Amino acid sequence: MRNQRIKLWSLLLLLFTPWVKAVTLDQLQQRFSAQPVTRAHFHQTRTIKDLPMPLRSQGEMVIAREHGLLWQQTAPFPMRMVLTDTHMVQAVNNQPAQVVTAENNPQMFQFNHLLRALFQADRQVLAQNFHIDFRDLGAGRWSLHLQPLTTPLDKIFASIELAGERYLETIQLYDKQGDRTDIVLSEHRLTPTQLTHDERQRFATR
Repeated sequence: MRNQRIKLWSLLLLLFTPWVKAVTLDQLQQRFSAQPVTRAHFHQTRTIKDLPMPLRSQGEMVIAREHGLLWQQTAPFPMRMVLTDTHMVQAVNNQPAQVVTAENNPQMFQFNHLLRALFQADRQVLAQNFHIDFRDLGAGRWSLHLQPLTTPLDKIFASIELAGERYLETIQLYDKQGDRTDIVLSEHRLTPTQLTHDERQRFATR
């Protein structure tokens, strides 16, 4: 009788305990690629070994599947960076924007494609440049450890760590100089699914 009660309780626990399916990198890529526009708040901390205090910044990020990456820093000073397949625009405070194109700086755009691949968990691009260690942490959470394989990435980064659940939540960049960059993404929004008028103008800026 006692064994039957134990079996009954075990069955009830199975029925009423939420079951979370294991996460794979392919599923993660499908999830991220299905999101046409993702917006999030970012908080970045740069720890440089020769500086006594870390450098901190924050702002808003937009990653658009058909357009690229918009990085709008609000503190400690305004800075805007736009990365697309053809150009990069960077403007600090009210200074004139600096524009770099894929034609005159192909190495920069190799890194641009990599950056977008990180945010979108693009397995093909990541596998071309890194040794990939993807781990399902349970309860829907995951981590992704990347070890650079190609130059110049292997000359710049020691490793890159990504982690999250439904969204990408943290990025940790460890460089060869012993410095570290931590990016925390929060307040993710998937709507509106189209770029706003202001965002379209930002991506179109040359």
